Amino acid sequence: MKTARDLEALTHDYGREIFARVDRNGPALFTPGWFDERMMEWTMGNPALKVQLFRFIDCLPLLHSPSEINRHLREYFEEAGPRLPPFVRTGVKWLPENGLLGRVVAAAAHRSAERMARRFIAGSNVPEVLAAVAALRRRSLGFTVDLLGEATITEVEADQCQSEYLQLVDGLGRKVNEWPAVDLIDHDQDGPLPRVNVSVKLSALYSQFDPIDPEGTSKAVRARLRPILRAARRQRAFVNFDMEQYVHKDLTLHIFRQVLEEDEFRDWPDIGIAIQAYLKETERDLEELARWTERRGVGVGVRLVKGAYWDYETIYAAQQGWPIPVFTRKSESDAQFEKLTQFLMERHDVLRPALGSHNIRSVAHGMAAADALGLSPRSYEIQMLYGMADPIKDVLVALGRRVRIYTPYGRLLPGMAYLVRRLLENTANESFLRASFKENVPEEQLLMNPEQQSVVIGPSASGYGHRATASDQEHGTKDAFANEPVADFSKQANRDAMQSALTEAAGQFGRTYPLVIGGKAVATESSIEVRNPSHTKQVLGRYGRATVAHARSAVDAAKAAFPAWRDTGARERAACLFKAAEIMRRRRFELAAWEVYECGKPWREADADVAEAIDFCDYYGYEMLRLSVPHRRDVPGEENATIYEPRGVTVVIAPWNFPLAILCGMTTAAIVTGNPVVMKPAEQSSVVGAKLMEVLQEAGVPAGVVNFLPGVGEEIGPELVRHPDVAMIAFTGSMGVGLLINREAAETSAGQDHVKRVLAEMGGKNAIIVDADADLDEAVLGVMHSAFGYQGQKCSACSRAIVLESIHDKFLPRLIEATHGLKIAPAEDPGCVVGPLIDADAKKRVLQYLEKGKGESRLVYAAELGTQADEGHYVGPHLFADVPATAAIAQEEIFGPVLAVIKVKDLTEALNVANGVPYALTGGLYTRSPYSIDRIKREFRVGNLYINRKITGALVDRQPFGGFKRSGIGSKAGGPDYLLQFLLPRTITENTLRRGFAPEVEPAKP
Repeated sequence: MKTARDLEALTHDYGREIFARVDRNGPALFTPGWFDERMMEWTMGNPALKVQLFRFIDCLPLLHSPSEINRHLREYFEEAGPRLPPFVRTGVKWLPENGLLGRVVAAAAHRSAERMARRFIAGSNVPEVLAAVAALRRRSLGFTVDLLGEATITEVEADQCQSEYLQLVDGLGRKVNEWPAVDLIDHDQDGPLPRVNVSVKLSALYSQFDPIDPEGTSKAVRARLRPILRAARRQRAFVNFDMEQYVHKDLTLHIFRQVLEEDEFRDWPDIGIAIQAYLKETERDLEELARWTERRGVGVGVRLVKGAYWDYETIYAAQQGWPIPVFTRKSESDAQFEKLTQFLMERHDVLRPALGSHNIRSVAHGMAAADALGLSPRSYEIQMLYGMADPIKDVLVALGRRVRIYTPYGRLLPGMAYLVRRLLENTANESFLRASFKENVPEEQLLMNPEQQSVVIGPSASGYGHRATASDQEHGTKDAFANEPVADFSKQANRDAMQSALTEAAGQFGRTYPLVIGGKAVATESSIEVRNPSHTKQVLGRYGRATVAHARSAVDAAKAAFPAWRDTGARERAACLFKAAEIMRRRRFELAAWEVYECGKPWREADADVAEAIDFCDYYGYEMLRLSVPHRRDVPGEENATIYEPRGVTVVIAPWNFPLAILCGMTTAAIVTGNPVVMKPAEQSSVVGAKLMEVLQEAGVPAGVVNFLPGVGEEIGPELVRHPDVAMIAFTGSMGVGLLINREAAETSAGQDHVKRVLAEMGGKNAIIVDADADLDEAVLGVMHSAFGYQGQKCSACSRAIVLESIHDKFLPRLIEATHGLKIAPAEDPGCVVGPLIDADAKKRVLQYLEKGKGESRLVYAAELGTQADEGHYVGPHLFADVPATAAIAQEEIFGPVLAVIKVKDLTEALNVANGVPYALTGGLYTRSPYSIDRIKREFRVGNLYINRKITGALVDRQPFGGFKRSGIGSKAGGPDYLLQFLLPRTITENTLRRGFAPEVEPAKP
């Protein structure tokens, strides 16, 4: 066994030999390849140009006419503005959309992009890919063929993908196995190798591929996977499982192990899996894979790669507030690659190594590690990408190494995502190929041990957000707030915790939850029974039914607590909120479990609601600390301060659809600003309300500051709204009730010395516009999840899809098929996407709207309900097409899984339809046009506008939430103006001039 020093020396020897043999001259002058190289170099030199070109290439498959191509080319380049070279700006300015010159430019752009794609994509059908792999074999290069495309979004597409894999395996097998053998690539140290090698993406085999439901996903994937594996065995082909995004990693490994433990495939050696070295967990994954393979008794292949989703993983983790799963320094990934290479070489008996890299240092280290262990060069292989690093491939072949080429094929449209990743790799500042062949970095620097390097390729793990600390809370620093991350249900620990919480909550069914007035539990003569909307025969518990007398007592208790709470310092009040947030973090899954049972919320929806409640506590705590600092404007001889004080007794009337978050948000906003609260939860979610009351009491909120008053709204609501001692009503619910509260609160009763403030969020009739150039995959999923997430029972839900006619007939069938794949199930089922409606009244109302819709338009999809139909309040997703903009289902809030698809001629008509409703809460747009985005920002008049993403799921501080017109009265929840609505400003002026002298004052700041 050689020492580490010997291994390093041998690595350098191999590296120098490869460099000495590599032809760095590049393509011949003025050939197409030469022009491509010059274009790549020019692009790399201007970051703005690179970004806009990549965006254009990503959009190009959606464009079907010269005018569309040229318009988008101009829009993208104009968006970059002065960052582009002057001659590019001039050319773009005079670029015609039509005419002969326009057609010539469009054709040239299309040909250039297609030629660039074909550099990295081997073909669009089996005959073309056969020609490509034949050319590879003539160069003594092996291949693994990859069917291009990201995750499928419909079950029809999943079936088509399976069919394409089967055609690929059979088509290659029949031909390639008849070709002459090439000893270097067709044999290893143990004998013949499969000539046909195919890579499979598991997410392409199931439209609902989701780690939250590993067993359900595995069952569906394996059903489509088995015929592919059987075909591969018949054709003596090798199958490799590709690795995709990090959230799919554990599930991919799980399915890989499960299918290979089946009797049919337990003894099959010709199978492998890709492993990504840039993930911090990979060493552990490989060790577990080795132990599992030993138990199975048959080795598997491992394609070790650095990883192709680095940008996505860092951005996605930052958005979610999760730990970044990848190394943030290129040198760290390179070092891990070498460490794992050593591990694979040592365990080559069970994990057959395939090293996927274009980095000469990484490749040389692998060769050296094998030599150091006395392994034959045939005991491993090196894999590289089609269209990249050809000179290095030829050198490795000359050195007698088996090289396999990852060879993608498919249509241009699904191939664009792959192409953009390849272009990003080729043009990245840290690209080894760029450093080697374009920038001529010295060999010794390129061959340096990565453990000795420290080149940062991205933000550090702590650079994306700041988690609040005790010190932050004490000092109230401005940047202390950070959103509470939602649970990552790709992690088994979180799935187990949620399942345990559901079991524990089920053990508490049948309890009674009393009123709490003045800090004391109050029993009532009658109670209200709570049933599970997923299983209506299941009684969850009971809660006290407050009367008018109880309502008066609650207001009296709040009024009595007001003076002391008003005069309590802002820091002490904020501390209660910070403590409440910590308690909810501790009880997170318990609270989410009760939402699943009481409100029919699927796992993710329930967990996100708890996270939002935590956010409200933290955010409003910090906001109150900010607002507690007086605004001063002093001048010589005069001191001026503007301060805020609370309004008084606040009634909080909350809905059931966000049973913890909205109730908590309105309540904590009131109490942190010094207002005592009478907290009235919705009848359908009063158990969750009782749990919030427990949290607030444990957090130290004094008796009477929050009074828990469950009951029937029609019975106690009028008393609360009209009571002369109530200063403010914070309401979230239907427009009808909200407007009634506003009218009644406006009446000033005898003995009332104030005008009541009403804060009301009252729903929406929200639309998503789908532009002609929208990415259909994104648009279909965004509309579907916005419309049917939590059964459409969100005030922000999409109830209208306004689709331009040029894309309508492509969009609608895919939306129907995607919706067909949604799983309708009880909310406690981890695979549930669509659960029950909240109660029988909601179901009746939705069914009535469905009948209206059938008379006004065309029902194109109605989900079939399974055996659970009679168990709960289920109504599956429904889609209507040919919907007039004036139809009831296009104008009235339904609050259920009903979507109206409206066809329009152009963006002008789309905006007229979108704005032509009484509501103005949320809206969205899917487009690839910068012009359309700018116009929508100006003219789509809604409170929350979302572009190229779903329109639900607003986060505190990041997307303050609320609308106008009949969608709301007041400012946005979770925003910097929200607490001001609970406060009254006061200005205090003191004359400090005494006998001609006064204290000095600091000059006023601008």
